[in-house]
Amino acid sequence: MTPFLAEIIGTMILIILGNGVVAGVLLKKSKAENSGWIVITAGWGLAVAIAAYAVGGFSGAHLNPALTIALATIGNFPWSDVPTYILAQFIGAFLGSVIVWLHYLPHWQETPDQAAKLGIFCTGPGIRNTVGNLLSEVIGTFILVLGILAIGANKFADGMNPFVVGLLILAIGLSLGGPTGYAINPARDLGPRIAHAVLPIAGKGHSDWGYAWIPVVGPIIGGVLGAVFYATFFLG
Repeated sequence: MTPFLAEIIGTMILIILGNGVVAGVLLKKSKAENSGWIVITAGWGLAVAIAAYAVGGFSGAHLNPALTIALATIGNFPWSDVPTYILAQFIGAFLGSVIVWLHYLPHWQETPDQAAKLGIFCTGPGIRNTVGNLLSEVIGTFILVLGILAIGANKFADGMNPFVVGLLILAIGLSLGGPTGYAINPARDLGPRIAHAVLPIAGKGHSDWGYAWIPVVGPIIGGVLGAVFYATFFLG
């Protein structure tokens, strides 16, 4: 499997399981309806771990443009491969969203809340405040990239690294996810937002394009800062 295909498949798995758990919690007449934030954050943590297990041996399982750019910034990944990885991540995120839509097909019509339907595809703030929302995404992704690099520096039993990264995602969701829904990944947010805009989702509203730049720009800034912080203070 090529790294390009691996990043498509890995990001697709990430979104199927991640957005899938949100759909299960938010859509009417789902068996998981109203099961809450703990279920969502646990589902996302497991989604990252399983996606990383699936394709880590082929591409390193970046699955996130912010991580790809951050690694390239500190010399841990070639800049020449960055566009290919990012393209694959966006394709995978879009495809994963289409599959979630199909999986829950009868439930969209049963759910009148347009904001809930949008929230299955992409993030939105609890309180709409540009500076605060941007800072939340910067801080969350700073911790994500710093944590991934720090985890990678430790010696675990074979095969444990993706599981520990999944725990990191769970911790970020529980501790830092409240303000914006913790996109911490431009592809995870923008790819599904595009899918929301183009799919014939029953009763959908607008795709909130005015907010869409924050979960793209914030994670890139936070990811680069996290990588530079690690390279400066952990590696000397």
